[in-house]
Amino acid sequence: MNTGLRRGDLFGLTWGRVNIERKQLTVTAGTAKSGKVRHVPLNQEALDVLKRWKKYHAGGEFVFPGARGRMTHINKSWARLMQAAKLTDYRFHDCRHNFASSLVMNGVDLYTVKDLLGHSDFAMTQRYAHLAPEHKAAAVEKLVAR
Repeated sequence: MNTGLRRGDLFGLTWGRVNIERKQLTVTAGTAKSGKVRHVPLNQEALDVLKRWKKYHAGGEFVFPGARGRMTHINKSWARLMQAAKLTDYRFHDCRHNFASSLVMNGVDLYTVKDLLGHSDFAMTQRYAHLAPEHKAAAVEKLVAR
């Protein structure tokens, strides 16, 4: 929700690619769908979560040990989480869509969103940047304020 990472990028992430001091993580070309390296800034919430997580899971190479190659386990955990949160029809990948939409609705330009998501063109980014109906309504109300 705070990084926009794909599931494969997230579960392939190693502690060596997380830089707490610089507040960023690096998606390597080997795990990136685009095949290109990208640096993802970490907001305070993501940084705090990673710091707490590291206290208990810093012994291995991977940030999320056991997740890589074990999607059945992750899918079961995700299903339990969705049930506990009483959410339906919400996929893991929807976190990525939420990330992009939230950025756009908070005034972040599509070029920046494109880079953060690691897209090669704007057409793909526009698919992710769904706007809530309330946001569209607020936009046209700005015309009245003139």
